[in-house]
Amino acid sequence: MNLKTVIHIIGILLFFEAVSMFAPLAFAFYYQDGDAWAIAASILITMLTGLIFYASTKTKPELRVREGFAIVVFGWATMAAFGALPFVLYGAVPSYTDAFFETMSGFTTTGASILTNIEVLPHGLLFWRSETHWLGGMGIIVLSLAILPFLGVGGMQLFKAEVPGPSPDKLKPRIKETAKILWGVYLVVTFAETLLLMFGGMSLFDALCHTFGTVATGGFSTKNASIAHFDSFYIEGIIILFMLIAGTNFSLHYRALKGEWKSYHKDREFRFYFLFILTCLLITAPIIYFSVNYSVVDSIRSAAFQVVSIVTTTGYATDDFEIWSSSGQFVMLILMFIGGCAGSTGGSIKIIRIMLLLKHGVTEIKKLLHPNAYIPVRLGGRVISPDVITNILAFFILYMLIFVGGSFCMALMGLDLITAIASVAATLGNIGPGLADVGPTDNYAAIPLAGKWLLSLFMLLGRLEIYTVIILFVPEFWKK
Repeated sequence: MNLKTVIHIIGILLFFEAVSMFAPLAFAFYYQDGDAWAIAASILITMLTGLIFYASTKTKPELRVREGFAIVVFGWATMAAFGALPFVLYGAVPSYTDAFFETMSGFTTTGASILTNIEVLPHGLLFWRSETHWLGGMGIIVLSLAILPFLGVGGMQLFKAEVPGPSPDKLKPRIKETAKILWGVYLVVTFAETLLLMFGGMSLFDALCHTFGTVATGGFSTKNASIAHFDSFYIEGIIILFMLIAGTNFSLHYRALKGEWKSYHKDREFRFYFLFILTCLLITAPIIYFSVNYSVVDSIRSAAFQVVSIVTTTGYATDDFEIWSSSGQFVMLILMFIGGCAGSTGGSIKIIRIMLLLKHGVTEIKKLLHPNAYIPVRLGGRVISPDVITNILAFFILYMLIFVGGSFCMALMGLDLITAIASVAATLGNIGPGLADVGPTDNYAAIPLAGKWLLSLFMLLGRLEIYTVIILFVPEFWKK
């Protein structure tokens, strides 16, 4: 392990984080809420630390697999640690633990919050809170690959470690070009949604903040009631559309922008993703209609928004699904384990893994009937390597073991069973709202301090696809 290389590049990331704080500083000066000094001080501290890291370890960044994993995990944790400074310095949160939890939730696009009254926060801090979503959505590391050419050496190690999904889709031979393409698409989607939300009556500030939360599938809102605050068919429709876009593989959007619109229809994962959401909508809407006595239109409206929000792991809300019947809440809990497509900004297990697990199960049943036959797992006519299936099975087992173990640990801290289960499912899946005491109209403020640190770890595990973090705990990783 070349620790100098790791510290060197983390220094660059901290410098970039400091630069990214200038946008919320501009809003702080514009609205004059009194938070400008806290953000300015955070910029100074973060930038100086980054420069010290960079200058004291000046070296040619030759990245191997080990350094790639270490940079991603430690880089993400360090960004969250320094990203918490504006909240701490201003006094917006009661403790550093709460500030770290909020910022880790932002960078990992989880959207779980400890804030009990969001609307009292100054505009600068609110913008920074939402901007952490946007930065974490496509990935800080991918962005660094796009703007720092000298990281192109060995950059695939970072790309593989950071990009969500079982196999990152490399669009161009050079990883730097791939990163630029992905961020280019990300910017186009961000610009489009911002304009459409402003057309619906949102201010530029609210439009940007909610766009950041949508395209990154994060879920932080500037309003206590989330999207329900606006009570607008139009705004809900736009956000539903862009949540669907954010939950789709961004390489498909790139191909569509090139004129290859049929790529959506040809992609089996996207078709499964779309049909799955439609099926869940058809199941959930009648449940709402009969259990809450909404009108048919309101039942469909509520079901559409909540189903898309949870499947894509965005976490925005227009309704309190805890007032639904237990069957409706159960559907929401199951959706927390599904997630968006590979190569999207969504979290959780991912649609492609669910598809291949189901196909593998069917194949195993066929082998019982034909024990001597060779029956491979296929996807779109392509044979899936047994190594990929093994990787997915191991991922699923690890995911469920962490979920069960985490739920037990949270229960030991005094949480009731539903809250313990839902808090882990919602943070490990990078969703945000759960059930019971962490439901869509509640928050994580009452979680014990140890629980907040544990859930912060689960957010990181979920965002970096488990393997990236767990490998650091393997003794062989640190040996020569």
